[in-house]
Amino acid sequence: MKTKTKRVVIFLGTFALSSMIAGSWAPSALAQDPQVIDITAKRFAFSPNEVHLKAGQPVTLHLVSEDVTHGFFSRPLGLDETIPAKQSVDVKLTPRTPGKYSIICDNFCGSGHGNMKMTFVVE
Repeated sequence: MKTKTKRVVIFLGTFALSSMIAGSWAPSALAQDPQVIDITAKRFAFSPNEVHLKAGQPVTLHLVSEDVTHGFFSRPLGLDETIPAKQSVDVKLTPRTPGKYSIICDNFCGSGHGNMKMTFVVE
């Protein structure tokens, strides 16, 4: 085989191998695990009180109640979860539209229940 032909064969082989590797690795390399955000609910607050998210980026919300049953509600974000007393719930969310969204506890949890809220800022 002539030298020029060998170079072409080596180039094409390398290109084909690279394409195969890229094809098999690209999806897993590009697919990121969702960001996990821990949010604790206890009378009468969520902690943290404000969370910043990126539009289009999937997140998993790990919601924990330290005391009684709480709600986690936001109509614009399509959230309507119950966090059972002293338990946790994971919720998947992919916010689509930038803005500020209020999340409230919609399960009466005591005298300060009306002030139990937090904010998602979607950028």
